[in-house]
Amino acid sequence: MSESRGPRYERFDDESGFQTAVDLLLAQDGRELRLFDPDLSRLRLASPARIQLIERFLQASRTRRLYIALHDADFLTKYCPRMMALLARHSYAVQINRTLEEARKAQDSFLVLDALHYVRRPSAQFFRGALGLNDENEALAMRGRFGEIWAASSVAVAPTTLGL
Repeated sequence: MSESRGPRYERFDDESGFQTAVDLLLAQDGRELRLFDPDLSRLRLASPARIQLIERFLQASRTRRLYIALHDADFLTKYCPRMMALLARHSYAVQINRTLEEARKAQDSFLVLDALHYVRRPSAQFFRGALGLNDENEALAMRGRFGEIWAASSVAVAPTTLGL
């Protein structure tokens, strides 16, 4: 999808719609993907297909970056070995932070690609939400919100067991 097109907005109300929206977002051109979710459990980061999309995003250019902020890294470290392997392979491009106490009240979930595309769920407990493509106004606001969450976080997951 080129940036010259007008905004496209699609709602989803179930898991299938959410997963399709995430896949569509990951297929867009972009340089920086920012992801906030309380625990990442609904993002299918144990799925080979999802990991392949994320890896394809990262491999498209050495300047691409993935920033993940979460409240709890246990699900990721215990149940997502493919994502942990991707982190080890692309440690230069991926950073995973855990929120500090002042950011723990955030209970939504969103992904924002550059300041142009996003997937947002107002409550991480439910799959209802929206996909926005070529929507600079909303995506820029979400990127700013991610910046606030990121500022209230610290490194949570290292690419190796030693943290090197």
